[in-house]
Order: sequence, then structure tokens, then C-alpha cells
Amino acid sequence: MNFDLETGWQVQPAGGDTGTAFLGVRASEKIFLKRNTSPFLAALSAEAITPKLIWTKRIATGDVLTAQEWLNGRTLKRAEMNSPQVAKLLARVHQSLLLKRMLNKVGGQTWHAPEMLQTYFYDLPQDLRQHPLLEQVVQTLKQTMADLKTPSMEVCHGDLNHKNWLLSDINRLYLVDWDSAMLADPAVDFGMILFQYVPRQEWQKWLETYGLDVTPELMARVFWYGSLNLLQSIKHHYQRGRFTEMNHDILRLKELVSEIN
Repeated sequence: MNFDLETGWQVQPAGGDTGTAFLGVRASEKIFLKRNTSPFLAALSAEAITPKLIWTKRIATGDVLTAQEWLNGRTLKRAEMNSPQVAKLLARVHQSLLLKRMLNKVGGQTWHAPEMLQTYFYDLPQDLRQHPLLEQVVQTLKQTMADLKTPSMEVCHGDLNHKNWLLSDINRLYLVDWDSAMLADPAVDFGMILFQYVPRQEWQKWLETYGLDVTPELMARVFWYGSLNLLQSIKHHYQRGRFTEMNHDILRLKELVSEIN
């Protein structure tokens, strides 16, 4: 693919499922390139939530190409998602007025609980529809949905997999891959982290580090969105034939449902 870069640049895939991310190399210089990312990236860069945005341009194919600084570092390990750094950075995201203003400006979608639950049913395999545990959880979500009390709709990342957190060599944490960004209940994000990564007995400490008072209303939102996230993850793995990962999520959901009940 022609990236319309100056002479001397070599471009190679940077990995990921979408095939839109690349590494550009020229001598000792490196940049992270991505096609057709959202204009929202500029606000994320300004808030130092993602690595610094260097330039944006439209190339001959009509695609918009962005270049960000390339940082030496690594993605977080699963156990590190329980760290105070993660909780505090996510709180900054949810509290940022700039991010909220910019996501609204670029036409970011607002998602409410009923719409999010409906996306789970779209193209849902029959095996999962008939699974007793999943059916039980779905019924609970339907019954409790009307009781959810959302304080405000904020910018949510929507895909907080541990591989989307980048820790630089100087111990600076960044959150990348914002293709699923939306305006929603912040519990969409921290519910996913708690359900996927944090032991149940440590939820209160994590939420307090984030900056929240742990109330029954808050825990109802955590349970609702965390459960839905695991349901979506189970569906995702099933559709891609990743049955080991799917069964891991089913066991995690069973364990949490048992503990919470």
C-alpha cells in the first residue's frame, strides 16, 4: 500500500485484528501509523491518554493517515489491570470535559443499556441462546435493566482488553485503540475490568482508588455491565472458534454469579 511518505521510510504491519496499524521506520526514527482513525485522536493526544499525535494527512487512496510517536514499552499483563495506575487513568478519561466535547463534535454514538443488550442478541448462535447459565444471566439483566441509575453519560473506551494498555519504558501508562469509543455509563468500562481481571474481594479497593463511593446502586451497574461484557466476550470467542477462551469466560461468569448471589 502507498502511504505517500517521504523517501527512506519503510512500513510494516504493527499487528492487531483490523489490519489498519503500521510501524514506520527510517534510520533510527520510528512512528506508529494508522489508517482512518477518528478525529477524536487529537483530543486523546492533548490529554496525554494516547501517545503524542505527530501529524494527520489524507493520502492518495482517500484514506486518512495519522502518525503518533512510537514508544518503547509493553502491553499490560492481566494481573496488572488491578493496579492503581489503571484505575486513575480510566477515571481521567471519564472525567475529561475535552474528550466529551470532542466525541460529541465528531458524532460519537451514545449507548444506553437496552441498546447494548440488544446487540448481544444480534446473530447470537443457538448454542449460546440455549446455554442454561447464559440464559439465566440474560434474564437477570432484562429484569434489572429498568432499575439502573446512571449518573451521567461519559466517554467510554469500550474495549479495555489488557493489550490496549501501553506501559512505556519510563513507566507512563497510555490507553490505545479507541475504535469502540462511545458515550455511555462509565460502568461499561470499569465493570468490564472488574469482571475480567480483578478478584471479587478487591473490587471495593479498586473502585475507591478510581474515586467512587461503593453503594448498592453502583454495584448494580457494575454487575449489569460486567455481566453483559462477559456475555459479549463469550459470543465473540464462540464465533471465532476460540473455545478455550470461551470456556474461561463461562467459568468466570459462573463464579461471579455464584459469589454475588
